[in-house]
Amino acid sequence: MKDFEKKSFISPDETRTFPLGKVELIKIGGLSFGKARFEPGWRWSESVKPIAKTDSCLVAHTQYVISGRLGVRMDDGSEMEFGPGEVANIPPGHDGWVVGDQPFEAIDIGLDSYAVQAKAA
Repeated sequence: MKDFEKKSFISPDETRTFPLGKVELIKIGGLSFGKARFEPGWRWSESVKPIAKTDSCLVAHTQYVISGRLGVRMDDGSEMEFGPGEVANIPPGHDGWVVGDQPFEAIDIGLDSYAVQAKAA
């Protein structure tokens, strides 16, 4: 029988903070769930790139948008915007930014490697 359990973002397993944003992480049932909150003015290339030390975000995102809007530009130049109630699949190789003057909040599945300091080669 598998473990029967529950967790809450009220007490996340881990919180990662960076300029104008944070991600709270919960690991349960072999999956990781992240609750992301990005303030107006947040942009991956300014807030997280210095931590990741990559040219673009190399984390894949499958997320449900709770509030606010997120603009995304893929490395190939294609763009899309996501808003409340939408589910997004964003492959690796992108930049993202908060659109407008409201915070962006989303639940993202599989953020184990997001905003983690890159290891020296």
